[in-house]
Amino acid sequence: MDDAKKTSQQVQIKANEELSMGRYSNTMFIAHGPEEFIIEWLLNSPSGAHLVSRIIVTPGHVKRIISALIDNLKRYEEKFGEIKQTEPSEHPFH
Repeated sequence: MDDAKKTSQQVQIKANEELSMGRYSNTMFIAHGPEEFIIEWLLNSPSGAHLVSRIIVTPGHVKRIISALIDNLKRYEEKFGEIKQTEPSEHPFH
């Protein structure tokens, strides 16, 4: 194994307390144009749909995100078992 694979890269991430606590999202909306993808993370609740976060990324970065998610999902299921998919419940937007 070469030295590049042996060393792990550490990144210092700075965030305020509110942001570092994270946000819960149970719905998402994706739109795209020629130069970017817009991913909106929403919380669909009895009082309506609320925007939790909006992330705008390049098409190349979307491809890297998808690859990383697939890899992590595979490792998760190897460790904890297969995730059972359920049909999304009917929660219309208000």
